[in-house]
Amino acid sequence: MEVWEALNGLKKKARSDEALRQKLLDTKNNRNPVSTFCRISTEEGFPLYEMDLIAYGEDSYASMKRSTNGGGENSPMLEGEDDYYEMFLSGL
Repeated sequence: MEVWEALNGLKKKARSDEALRQKLLDTKNNRNPVSTFCRISTEEGFPLYEMDLIAYGEDSYASMKRSTNGGGENSPMLEGEDDYYEMFLSGL
């Protein structure tokens, strides 16, 4: 399962299950929030691993940056576009 598939499936499930939604939002309070988030995702049937999530964000960010004005040094800064964990939580 691709990262975006796992995130989309988890988001859909969390939107209809308030307990799961709250459990995911509460990961922000953990010592290792991304690890806990990925563990919950995997337990819910959406296998997700920390490095896959991080790499997915960095790859997506790099693609956006390359597509902006040729990806040169004058490309605008994109804030937070590489953090899919934070983007996921804000979408809940």
